[in-house]
Amino acid sequence: MSYNYLPLDKSVLTFQQIKNFLKYKQLVSITFAAHEVILKCRQYLDEKLNDSDELFYGINTGFGFLQNVQIDKEQLRALQSNLLLSHACGMGEEVPGEIVKLMMMLKIKSLSYGYSGIGIEVVKRLMEMHNNNVLPVIYTQGSLGASGDLAPLSHLCVPLIGFGEVRYNGEKMKAADALEKSGWKPLELQSKEGLALINGTQFMSAYGMSALIKSESLMEWANVIASISFDAFDGNKDSLNEKLHSIRDHDGQVFVAAEMRSLLEESEIYSAHKKQVQDPYSFRCIPQVHGATKDTFDFVLKIFLKEINSVTDNPNIFPDDDLILSGGNFHGQPLALGLDYLAIAMSELANISERRIYQLLSGQRNLPLFLVKNPGLNSGLMIPQYTAAGIVSENKQLCTPASVDSISSSNNQEDHVSMGANAATKCLRVIDNVEKVLAIELLSAVQAMEYRKPMKSSPVLEEVITAFREKVSFNIADRFLHDDMMKAVEFMRSYEL
Repeated sequence: MSYNYLPLDKSVLTFQQIKNFLKYKQLVSITFAAHEVILKCRQYLDEKLNDSDELFYGINTGFGFLQNVQIDKEQLRALQSNLLLSHACGMGEEVPGEIVKLMMMLKIKSLSYGYSGIGIEVVKRLMEMHNNNVLPVIYTQGSLGASGDLAPLSHLCVPLIGFGEVRYNGEKMKAADALEKSGWKPLELQSKEGLALINGTQFMSAYGMSALIKSESLMEWANVIASISFDAFDGNKDSLNEKLHSIRDHDGQVFVAAEMRSLLEESEIYSAHKKQVQDPYSFRCIPQVHGATKDTFDFVLKIFLKEINSVTDNPNIFPDDDLILSGGNFHGQPLALGLDYLAIAMSELANISERRIYQLLSGQRNLPLFLVKNPGLNSGLMIPQYTAAGIVSENKQLCTPASVDSISSSNNQEDHVSMGANAATKCLRVIDNVEKVLAIELLSAVQAMEYRKPMKSSPVLEEVITAFREKVSFNIADRFLHDDMMKAVEFMRSYEL
């Protein structure tokens, strides 16, 4: 049987490769070139420690505030195991399996550059665990987003030495039992290896890449759903005119306006003469609002692609220059700021979406109040708007930036931290909420389109509407709406735009 492998080395990893890695459940393998530079770096470090009594942070010293405590050579292995055990202090919910796999792949990628002093056997074991679906149990809370994601990465790597828990093909068990089932012995870590494993930004990076992948899909859906709503509300096409956007040509704004013109092309409703001169902002300013989110997405994606193609542990080893340098490449500030920015930008898609829902239900433009026959006897889609409003309000609370906070740690040695891990988990929560609000708008917009018949929207949008109607029927009278809303979410996840 042949497997689809993602090769890992210093070659640039692209956004499309990340998406393919998750979509096709690819296995991972380092290249021969990566294998050689890992061996070279480890050999250099071993010779350095054998030939010198010089102190190197975290290699033959304690960690953090304990940096000046020298460790005897015969205790260097114990130092690394102690590091993993003492730092595996996560709490909260379990990290989803897909993000765990991303973390493992990104950790292997970072180690493959040959600047970390890791031994090849450790890298091989990480690959074996990933490829055999032995996924460490990691928790969402515990990282300050500087010194690397210490607690999450400790939970990622402590199974290497036979501690912690894993999910073995989905079944949760002690790591020691999973190793025995797999015929693997616990590894005995060498100098620097524990620190190389748990220093890094792979928790923030994995969450960020997952958030970006979902954001990309939701931005596309937002434009499609907004276009259906535009026709459902009998919107004025002047606000999408190319001339208008050419004199304020932000990339995202121009893109969204062009996208909506394309989506609405050949729509009978869009082309018809309008009585109203202009629309409310939630319809008139879709390109400006959605476009600003797209510009933010592009900016944040650039940051994360730079990060996942970097080395983020400490200290770093440069065999060709005979240097071991201690610095701060683990600091998550670029990611923390980017994640906060992305959360704010994505929340605005839900914010303006909820306003369109409200307008569609308000009894304007020959649409019935709450989009139902016999309003009063029937509440129609009144309460889904409440749900959307509640979710939008929650997002506003979640969009308080994590990156503006810092709490000193390690007896003030680590006196400025990014809080990027908190930014990461709440960013993904915001994006999951955006999906729900857009699903409610889709439900509302397709319901409203029934009242535009016999006029039709564009062929492209009618195709989406018809497919949606196969999952959710026209709401004639009050029924259990939770099911409709959840079917709308599932439709967005499964339908190929």
